[in-house]
Amino acid sequence: MTVAAATAAAGAAVLNAEARSRSAQTIQSLAFTIVNETWQVMPYRQALAFRQAARGLDLMAVSGLASIAEDTPFTVWVTRLIRVLWREAAESMYLVDLRRIEQEGRAPEGLPGLLPDIVSGWDEWWPPYMLVVPLFRDGQCHSMALFMLEEAPSGASLQTIARLQSTWSYCAWALTHVRRTPLVRRLPRTRKLWIALAVVAALLAMPIRQAALAPAEIVALDGLAVAAPLDGVIKTFYVKPNQQVKAGQRLFSLDDTTLRNRREVALRALEVAAAELLSAQQRAFGDEKARSEVAVLQGRIAEKRAELQAVEDQLKRIDVVAPRDGIAVFGDVNDWQGKPVSTGERIMQLADPKDAGVMLYMPVADAIALDHGARIRMFLQVAPLHPIEARLTQTSYQAVLSPDGVASYRLRGTIDQGSERLARIGLKGTAKVYGERVPMVYFLLRRPLASVRQWSGL
Repeated sequence: MTVAAATAAAGAAVLNAEARSRSAQTIQSLAFTIVNETWQVMPYRQALAFRQAARGLDLMAVSGLASIAEDTPFTVWVTRLIRVLWREAAESMYLVDLRRIEQEGRAPEGLPGLLPDIVSGWDEWWPPYMLVVPLFRDGQCHSMALFMLEEAPSGASLQTIARLQSTWSYCAWALTHVRRTPLVRRLPRTRKLWIALAVVAALLAMPIRQAALAPAEIVALDGLAVAAPLDGVIKTFYVKPNQQVKAGQRLFSLDDTTLRNRREVALRALEVAAAELLSAQQRAFGDEKARSEVAVLQGRIAEKRAELQAVEDQLKRIDVVAPRDGIAVFGDVNDWQGKPVSTGERIMQLADPKDAGVMLYMPVADAIALDHGARIRMFLQVAPLHPIEARLTQTSYQAVLSPDGVASYRLRGTIDQGSERLARIGLKGTAKVYGERVPMVYFLLRRPLASVRQWSGL
């Protein structure tokens, strides 16, 4: 073979080795290519490739072997040797001559860690020459290849291996390096996906009005409470529930039996005191003692008259009349007749039909920020298809128990014009209260966020 032909063959072998290295899909296939395909470029007896892994140094491939057993004497010896070579790794490759080490009786410069037991095992496993080819990238050694040679390589072979070293370094780095790209660059770039994401973001940012539901009732905003004027038992009702009454009309009366008896007793006591006073005045002309009793008896008569007047005043309040026109709002008559009541106990309410409004109990868990004049939409149970429009006029700062026993804020509102014909006092339903505008994402996540903050305290 001529020199030109040999040179062409060597160049083709180098190009083939580079192409096979670049086409490797994994670091294992690259290691297999390095230890098995380089023989066409530089003849050798055996080659090894290893890299640095998370668990330590990993022997990836040995020429001529499909798999590597980790517990054989050869593998154990090679692992110890590799640790020494890795600690002393440099960016340039170098040749280790076993014969020279044996002649000089010491480790070569740069490899002080070659222990005598490692050198003694060399004769058993390998020929005298070892070419160490470290693979560097960004100043850091990440892999290494070892070639066992019968003879020292020529300068041309070393130049060829140096060229392949650059290719192997880049390929090994590319197959093992994890590139951390920004999240935006890692996202799919499909046009439809980006359009869908933009639509979802626009929907979540779209302003929407907050709203909350609460049980509600049509009530009289300026109702007048009618209470029991004194302790007693209700005797008679003169009106029916939800009846229209006029000012001065009798509403109900209390049982007067006890008061009439007390008045008779007070009247008789006054008559007795008057007779005693008259007798004392007649005896006062000749008896000093009787004269002194006159003043005492006069005071007793004044006391009995006051007691009688008090009883008569109470008798005048037995009949309770309406202080103004309105509707008598109360429960069943039979629930009150014969029932003992105390002074100030509420019996009924006088409501003006023209002054009807909405009262609702907003549960604390559903409460939202509300401003004066906020919109209220009430759906009556008797007319769900005809909502009543109202405006918020009053809110309670402190939560109270609703009729259902739930901690709630009490809200009141006036009914808008056009909805009065449907607003009859006593009707119940569900009201929807509208708050300020917020992004839709906040509207959807308000309750979960409140729960998380209450649970975490953040």
